[in-house]
Amino acid sequence: MEECEACGNPNVERHHIIFRSQLGLDFPLNFKYLCFEDHKGDKGPHCCRRTDLSYKIELQRKLEALLDKEFYSEDEIRKLIGLSKKQADKIFRRFRIYPEGYSKDEIIRRLMGGRLYE
Repeated sequence: MEECEACGNPNVERHHIIFRSQLGLDFPLNFKYLCFEDHKGDKGPHCCRRTDLSYKIELQRKLEALLDKEFYSEDEIRKLIGLSKKQADKIFRRFRIYPEGYSKDEIIRRLMGGRLYE
């Protein structure tokens, strides 16, 4: 059973760090489990830009740490990130494939909704 990652409350909602409207995908690292107050309250990511940005930066850092090579095959990315075949096809459709595989930087940018944060 999930608990709120902010306060430990057992009644949680699943929050997309990169919102679906920002081209966010359903993959485990893109989720935070939050109680209603920490999700949609005044200090939650839907109402507080600072909280939203902190979650996005946290996700980006996790992706940068997880993807420690410069290039990956589609299968490697699917396994590392936890993407379905359909999600991977959607992501890689517009990517340039290099002789070594897909670029780490392009993968991270796409998983971050087309933007990088710092």
